[in-house]
Amino acid sequence: MAGHSQFKNIMHRKGRQDAVRSKMFSKLAREITVAAKAGLPDPDMNPRLRLAINNAKAQSMPKDNIERAIKKAAGGDSENYEEVRYEGYGPGGVAVIVEALTDNRNRTASNVRSYFTKSGGALGETGSVSFMFDKVGEIVYPASAGDADTIMEAAIEAGADDVVSDENGHTIITAFEDLNEVSTALEASLGEAESVKAIWRPQTNTPVDEDRAQSVLKLIGNLDDDDDVQNVYANFEVDEETMAKLSAA
Repeated sequence: MAGHSQFKNIMHRKGRQDAVRSKMFSKLAREITVAAKAGLPDPDMNPRLRLAINNAKAQSMPKDNIERAIKKAAGGDSENYEEVRYEGYGPGGVAVIVEALTDNRNRTASNVRSYFTKSGGALGETGSVSFMFDKVGEIVYPASAGDADTIMEAAIEAGADDVVSDENGHTIITAFEDLNEVSTALEASLGEAESVKAIWRPQTNTPVDEDRAQSVLKLIGNLDDDDDVQNVYANFEVDEETMAKLSAA
């Protein structure tokens, strides 16, 4: 299985739910503020803000927190966050893409570089690994939204490119430029999604053994824990037995 897709599940099993939830709300709020500041504060007129709010609601972020994040942008007293992407190689030659929102590029770059170095990896130049990924739209629905055939039919009708369904739910992939249109169509037929976002999807995955998987997961964990980092993508693959060991550890 694609190891990175299981990373958050492992973290939750380790009893870090409260800390993970608090940090997640903070990052969701930052995205809402940046989206509102970059366009209109009205989600009906600002697709990025609408997606940010929908993702926050899907994670049960309180309404007051959402409204506070929007007002922070409208009030003009918010930090001037800059969108930055970092790319590099982790343990075992695993390609890693890091997306950040920062008000201090030097601080964030220094932190990200140290995470790579400590893991035995190396931070590269922009473009050094992104050619191994495709920027696509990802729309996630819970298993309760319908069976695989129902979701597939709705996805085809909405203009999506691919659907992956399993016992955990349904992941619908669409072209990046079609994300807003497809997600809107799916919402009309299936209801509100668990998440709607642009992601970096690996073209191929790099198999890693247990030791390297642990090292990669530690790198991703350190990156995810950084307040400035919004998203981390990696192209590693771990077999079922190894992933079960890591989950139980």
